[in-house]
Amino acid sequence: MDILGAIEVAAKAGYTGIEPWIGELDTYVKGGGVLADLRKRIADAGLVVESAIGFAAFLAEDDQERQKGLEEARRCMGLVRDIGGTRIAAPPVGVTDKIGLDPLKLSARYRALCELGAQEGILPQLELWGFAKTLARMGEVAFVGIEAAHPSACFLLDVYHIFKGGSDFEGLAMFAGSRMHNFHVNDYPANPPRETINDAARVYPGDGIAPLTKIFRTLRDNGYRGAVSLELFNRDYWKQDALEVAKTGYDKTKAALAKAFA
Repeated sequence: MDILGAIEVAAKAGYTGIEPWIGELDTYVKGGGVLADLRKRIADAGLVVESAIGFAAFLAEDDQERQKGLEEARRCMGLVRDIGGTRIAAPPVGVTDKIGLDPLKLSARYRALCELGAQEGILPQLELWGFAKTLARMGEVAFVGIEAAHPSACFLLDVYHIFKGGSDFEGLAMFAGSRMHNFHVNDYPANPPRETINDAARVYPGDGIAPLTKIFRTLRDNGYRGAVSLELFNRDYWKQDALEVAKTGYDKTKAALAKAFA
């Protein structure tokens, strides 16, 4: 499904926002699409661009690769800005297989990304990836964000990734709601175990064993007032009708939130 189809499905399913992938925007432009038109299409559908998913290697150890990563980040930020967005994910691309990296150097690199974001009018959200060897745990992400010492520093966390990375959800209470603008929600089953579970095992909120009520209440108590973004990569869902999947995800997410705040 292309970005135009995704917009239509999201609006019909009841969502108020979207979180497009940079690849989707690139495909749209390569096909002759104009981003100003896409921005209007999103607004006319009653949606806002809550964030976008990009993969710029701004943390790379090699100086030249890191500079290329920052250039890619600038390009991606421009795309997001042109469709009316103000935020983009900043995952640990380029260091997912690295261990023993100096966290202060990572903080300085994230600060450089925040400075770039300030120039471009886009907030880069430092994202936790539970499968990575760097920035897989909430403590690592918190350290890098804190030591970046930038007013725009913020975090993008995810129910599945917190579990996969080995952090306890109790640590979520240490993250100020004002430093998060988007939160990825999903659920995970009892099996496979943490060691072997992967993205494809994610399920609808409420269909797994994640402590969603605790998570949502913690976010609320932290002052979080940002978006809740459903993110799933379950291949069984891919085989089903897109609108049906989107609507089911919307309903189950709302039900999980209602249960938490009943």
